[in-house]
Amino acid sequence: MNQVKIQIPSLIENIRVIESFIDNSRDEFEFEDDIYGNIMVAVTESVNNAIRHGNKFDKEKNVYLTLQVEDNKLFFEVEDEGPGFDYENLPDPTAPENLESPGGRGIFLMRNLCDEVNFADNGKKVQLIFNVIPENGTSN
Repeated sequence: MNQVKIQIPSLIENIRVIESFIDNSRDEFEFEDDIYGNIMVAVTESVNNAIRHGNKFDKEKNVYLTLQVEDNKLFFEVEDEGPGFDYENLPDPTAPENLESPGGRGIFLMRNLCDEVNFADNGKKVQLIFNVIPENGTSN
C-alpha cells in the first residue's frame, strides 16, 4: 500500500498545488493518460468545493488530500474543516430549472468522472475512487 498526503490552506490559488500533486502522483504511480484527465478534473473540483463551500475561503482552515494506491485502485480523499453538508439531497443539475444555474455541477461531475464517490463525516470528507489497469494488463 502506498499513501501520499498533502495539506493546504483554504486559498483558491492553492489549486495549483493540487494540480502539481496530481502530476507528481501520476509520475510516481504511473497511472494511464485515459484517467489522468478525469482525476485532474474530479480532484481539483473536490478541493475547490472544500475551499469554497466547506471552509468558506477561511485561510485559517485547511484542506487535506490523501492519495492511497491499493489493488489497482486509486483512492483520493479530500477533507475540509467546515460544518459539512447534506450530500444526499442535492438539486439535479440536469433538471430544466437548474440548467441556467452557474453552479451545482461539481458533485455531478465527480460522480461521472470517478468509478465511485463516497461521502463521510457529514459531507466534510469525500473519497474519489478510480480503477486502474496496470500497463501489462494483469493484476498484481
